[in-house]
Amino acid sequence: VQLQASGGGLVQAGGSLRVSCAASGRTISGATMGWFRQAPEKEREFVSVIRENGQTYYSDSVKGRFTISRDRAKNTVHLQMNSLKPEDTAVYYCVVRWPHTVRYYMADEYNYWGRGTQVTVSS
Repeated sequence: VQLQASGGGLVQAGGSLRVSCAASGRTISGATMGWFRQAPEKEREFVSVIRENGQTYYSDSVKGRFTISRDRAKNTVHLQMNSLKPEDTAVYYCVVRWPHTVRYYMADEYNYWGRGTQVTVSS
């Protein structure tokens, strides 16, 4: 499975961005798919994932501001990020796994990772 992330960029605090991740090589049917992020000198952290059945999970730091969605026809997952804060600045990595795990928030549970896309929020 190859994961290609896109849509990162530079935005002012309070602004919005959408990052997307397209999977190739295998259908995302049945998969849990989503995002982690890593800021400079910090550990990789969970952001959000979405299950095959549409159930979504968010970290407390992004809940209410970010929305994850998936397009099965295009084998793609999107992350709409609103009310962005400088602390959201990070490289955002797309992940996918089969099947879903109760440890969905742990990076070690995912063996498929995209190369990442930079999101920078200026104050």
